[in-house]
Amino acid sequence: MAYFERLSALDATFLGLEDERTHMHVAATLLFDAAPLRASHGGLDIDRIRAFVESRLAGIPRYRQRLAWIPLEGHPVWIDDARFNLFYHVRHTALPRPGEERQLKRLCGRILSQKLDLTKPLWEFWVVEGVADDRFALIAKVHHAMVDGIAGMDLLIALLSAAPQHDFTPAPPWRPRPAPGRAELLLHALERHGEAARALVRKTGEAVRDPVRTVAAIWETVGGIAEALAPGNVPASPTPLNPDPGPHRRFDWLPMDLRAVKEVKRRLGGTINDVVLATVAGAVRRYLRGHGVDTRGLDFRAMVPVSLRRPDERGRLTNRVANFVAALPVGDDDPLVRYRRVVEATTSRKASPIVRASELVEEVADWTSSLWLTQLVRFAAARRAYNIVVTNVPGPQAPLYLLEAPLRAAYPMVPLFHNQGVGIALFSYDGGLFWGVNADWDAVPDLHDLVEALRAEFDVLRELAVSHAPAA
Repeated sequence: MAYFERLSALDATFLGLEDERTHMHVAATLLFDAAPLRASHGGLDIDRIRAFVESRLAGIPRYRQRLAWIPLEGHPVWIDDARFNLFYHVRHTALPRPGEERQLKRLCGRILSQKLDLTKPLWEFWVVEGVADDRFALIAKVHHAMVDGIAGMDLLIALLSAAPQHDFTPAPPWRPRPAPGRAELLLHALERHGEAARALVRKTGEAVRDPVRTVAAIWETVGGIAEALAPGNVPASPTPLNPDPGPHRRFDWLPMDLRAVKEVKRRLGGTINDVVLATVAGAVRRYLRGHGVDTRGLDFRAMVPVSLRRPDERGRLTNRVANFVAALPVGDDDPLVRYRRVVEATTSRKASPIVRASELVEEVADWTSSLWLTQLVRFAAARRAYNIVVTNVPGPQAPLYLLEAPLRAAYPMVPLFHNQGVGIALFSYDGGLFWGVNADWDAVPDLHDLVEALRAEFDVLRELAVSHAPAA
């Protein structure tokens, strides 16, 4: 029987947003100890690594599926890839000696600058040996149409294990299901539109029977949508971090002790995400002032994705997020004032109807067309509704292993949109908080200065927290 699966409107939007300068893949650079996976010839046992990855693909079938499009409607669906080739997706390379961190970061930037091939399954793993300190890297690149941050973390857990393992069950033979024909896809679209019409009739009947509840729900939704669109009505301030990006990327990173971050939160109040946003606010202030920008009165905003994923949705490789826009107080010179203003801003967002509005927008787009949702996101980016994306994904707090090789660090990457030269993603794992900073190659040639500013500003917060009693 022919198989296909329709992409959600939000998943399809990430395809619609992609162009030659806007690459809509998410990624992560994972660092492992190399010695446990060294072959007799002295290099990594890449054949064993490939065989292990292949053995895991049965549990994540999306990774052997490619895109097809419904005739006339043009909406994408997933179908099995009859020509799936593991060697195309699991790639092997090495750094030249001495394999220092800077060389690895440059390689990451080059890999992140390349779009994924939309005619193949939308992922690549680059296994990089020759990394200093007897390590190797796995650069994982996956299209945002497949995963959000939480789903990407679920995928990481699916590929890795909680204890070293030597043996694994080889992958069964891959037998792709038949792809649907054009007529079958078109019939599916017509049936969906018919169901949408019937659902509208049912909703209308429910509205008539309970008008008070209906008006209240509409009012809440309209308020949420208005709040979601409001930042685009008045653009954020232009800064050197907000060019129209080109196709080339830089990638840098920063590890932190998660215990130290939690201690700042414990003493100053708020959440871990508040510590992150206050650190970003101080670092951006430091960076902009270093470039001669007067930060007084600057309206600098961060878009902060928030997961809508319920516990029963863990493991599903789809996007389930809402996006909040929070003002970062880069104009305040007092770090404690900046911190308190960040906490106030994020606290006020928790009571916002924007989450339900985001869900409704996606539901409507699912039953109509993802095109208008794509245009809505493009509008927000074109109007410079925000200056930077900051996304924080919680991960497991126990060690993970690729076969016998322990994972030592994991630096995530968030893609850049229009009018955005820098994006910051964070991943917490095994007592560490790992910052990945993605940037346009030409707009931010001194990206490491911004990374060092993040380090310096967190040190400021940590020193400030020492003099404060724990928050109630």
